[in-house]
Amino acid sequence: MTPGRRPPLSDALERALGTAVAALEPVAGGDLNDAHRARLADGRTLFVKTGTGGYAAEAAGLRWLAEARALPVAEVVAVEDDAFLALAWIDRGRLDAGGEEELGRGLAALHAAGAPAHGHTPDGGPLRLGPLTVPSAPGATWAEVHAHQRLAPLLRAARDRGAVDAAGAAAVERVIARIDDLAGPPEPPARLHGDLWWGNVLAGAGGRAHLVDPAAHGGHREVDLAMLALFGGLAPRARAAYEEAAPLAAGHAGRVALWQLFPLLVHAVLFGGGYGASAARAATALA
Repeated sequence: MTPGRRPPLSDALERALGTAVAALEPVAGGDLNDAHRARLADGRTLFVKTGTGGYAAEAAGLRWLAEARALPVAEVVAVEDDAFLALAWIDRGRLDAGGEEELGRGLAALHAAGAPAHGHTPDGGPLRLGPLTVPSAPGATWAEVHAHQRLAPLLRAARDRGAVDAAGAAAVERVIARIDDLAGPPEPPARLHGDLWWGNVLAGAGGRAHLVDPAAHGGHREVDLAMLALFGGLAPRARAAYEEAAPLAAGHAGRVALWQLFPLLVHAVLFGGGYGASAARAATALA
């Protein structure tokens, strides 16, 4: 940046917030967005992300999750769809024992808050996954939505990128064809975070978990738990609290790989690497 020249982001924030930006500095913010800490003249501190756009959908998802009053959720302060998302700053800490138990109970309560339908999104649009979108129209069953609005379009995108070979694609297609047999007993649509890995469970300074960066939608509650298992796992104390509040249906352990196909294919499309092969192995084991 040229010395003395204000970044355009400062001007955009000031227009949206009606107060001056006293300082703006880069911070860690993930693989797909640039992130900043904004210190405002009125004393507030904000986390601001820019880069991929589509922030109105993310803001709607955060507000929808917060409406359940189940867990702390990052507070939306201002948003411009293609420019930025500004959130109240959360000081970092570590989950204590009470925070882990609260996370488990809170996830159960969040899921129980429900959704109007499987495939429902808070803004009524497609499901946004960083720079990707996949269809998300309301469906009669989660199996239908998962197969035809998640796995099928992501598989096409992964093949176009060359991230999944012909044998892996055939295995995923067999899973799609068998989805009704694999998906387990029907459940009512849960209110899902939708991108629930440990990087999106932010431990606050008070020892409590805060939810950030959702791809919120209505779906099967085992999807959130399967993603947590893929990228770190739910702590035993949190898992016990979840199952005490909302026991899982029989056979849930055998469905974990089915639900993990979704994030594996997302990562194959976005990042390549070994994610396509991981998706192919999971699909082959299921098919």
